[in-house]
Amino acid sequence: MTAPALVADAATAARGRLAVAAMFLVNGFIMGSWAPQIPFMLPRHQISEFVLGLLILLIGAGAIVSMAWTGWLIDRFGSRTIAIGCGIVACLTFALVVLAPNIPLVIPALVAMGASIGSMDVAMNANAVEVERRLNRAVMSSSHGFWSLGGFVGGGAGGVAIAQLGVSAHALVAAGLALAVLLAAAPFLITETHNLKPRANKPKYVWPRGGAILVLGLMALFSMIPEGAVLDWAALYLRQELGADIAASGFAFAFFSGAMALMRFAGDGVRNRFGAVATMRFSGFIAAAGMLAGALAPNSGAAIAAFALAGLGIANMVPIAFSAAGNQPGLSPGAGISLVTLMGYSGILVAPSTIGFVAEHIGFRVTYGALALCLTGVAMLAKHVAAADRGA
Repeated sequence: MTAPALVADAATAARGRLAVAAMFLVNGFIMGSWAPQIPFMLPRHQISEFVLGLLILLIGAGAIVSMAWTGWLIDRFGSRTIAIGCGIVACLTFALVVLAPNIPLVIPALVAMGASIGSMDVAMNANAVEVERRLNRAVMSSSHGFWSLGGFVGGGAGGVAIAQLGVSAHALVAAGLALAVLLAAAPFLITETHNLKPRANKPKYVWPRGGAILVLGLMALFSMIPEGAVLDWAALYLRQELGADIAASGFAFAFFSGAMALMRFAGDGVRNRFGAVATMRFSGFIAAAGMLAGALAPNSGAAIAAFALAGLGIANMVPIAFSAAGNQPGLSPGAGISLVTLMGYSGILVAPSTIGFVAEHIGFRVTYGALALCLTGVAMLAKHVAAADRGA
């Protein structure tokens, strides 16, 4: 390849890196914007926390089902096409969920929103891998940092926007902004260079041998359940049990996501300096301390600060688990990461629905305290991520 061609390819990869970062930003912004909307589902549709938990479960169900098919779709059409298409649907269905006048319309909108967000998530991660290959350097951790940054902006501005503009206007403005950013970035997303048609003899499912990969899957699961708990329930916790106003209720997830973003942007350097095992262990204990402090917080300000501390700890736990899965001896990176991803994302997408059921009977304080124990367990299992350093 000639020198001008190399320069052009590098410029294309650099633009692709910014474009995929914008995809992560949009995905996180939609999820962050959804967080302050959740408490208003109760009075608007006259439903209980139990029913709200069932509705949130639909988001996770749609996401998990779509994730099972997204790999095949990416092989067929490319991650660029799937990320753009599902991103557009995610923006539109977010607005539809909020504007739907009754539960029969809310239900399919929630399923569609979850499915589109889940497929977009897989596709943008696959596109980030392609960017890494073009740039010959890691961008995954900082890409997830842009997701957290999007959640911070969406959650932080969402509560204030709802208080000033109202629920419906906020949904329309947030969806419009997300769609504008997505469409601006879409032309610069990188397209895979390999053959997109799936091989006829390619196995659809691979079940790994041994239990090491399953332990990593559980670690990812117990790392992401607390993240989903803050996303879906922290706003309600601050309002119902700590007396926060509408604007402040969205700050819990916003500061949680902001702290995660800061640490994820620094995550590669931290891990290179201290190693995967030490970083995972220290992160787990920090996250557990923050979650426990949130459960014991005397007021909303203390709870917001506590959830921010938890975000600092959780930030690098899942990326390290994914890296360890991709470097397991005797197992292909795709097979390892696919299982750990599926188990982990069920924590943020499915498990929070059960938290609503539990919190309705024992309260959010006990629930968040129990999640601190889950994070402590992950810290105690830190030795199982040693394989992550093989890829560094």
